[in-house]
Amino acid sequence: MALSSILKSSITVLDNIEGYLCKFFLSFFVILLFFQVIMRTVFQNSLAWSEEASRFAFVWFSFLGASYAARLGAHNRVTFQFKLFPKIVGNVSQLIADGIWLIFNAIMTVKSIEVIRDMMEYPFYSPALDIPMQYVYMLFPFTFTLMSVRIIQVNILKHILKREIVDVDDISSDIEDIKRDMRIDSRDDMDEGRVS
Repeated sequence: MALSSILKSSITVLDNIEGYLCKFFLSFFVILLFFQVIMRTVFQNSLAWSEEASRFAFVWFSFLGASYAARLGAHNRVTFQFKLFPKIVGNVSQLIADGIWLIFNAIMTVKSIEVIRDMMEYPFYSPALDIPMQYVYMLFPFTFTLMSVRIIQVNILKHILKREIVDVDDISSDIEDIKRDMRIDSRDDMDEGRVS
């Protein structure tokens, strides 16, 4: 029981950290680009470091977002053809596809570690910020490993624990909530009219 609660709380912390990091990098990226536009248009000047920093922030946001999307089961998949077959065919096909995805992630993790080792041996610095690029490239093994963990996590939830992964793009429940709230609000307004 203790191991289960520790695992559940660590996954919750990971979900929150991942989400907050994505929000931070997206906000940082947008603010820097906005600042750069203001600097160029209003002050006829630009900051070289802001373009590079916003590029790094965008890449970090993209890869962390890909990992987070893997957790939500929100990556694009073509699955309409599986409706023609029994459900087991779709499940097995998706497991095979996820296995191929895990192999790809493992290859990318290994190759990115090799690149980082080379960069540590022969240092390369970013032109504007003058930071060692191996630190920027550490994003790749981190996010590909995290994405693999998320793929495994989703498959355990779907196939072993038999939990349904909610479609993040499905807004029908949101629309129903809005309609329900509108009905409640209109009833409250009618009740207030009767009282006064």
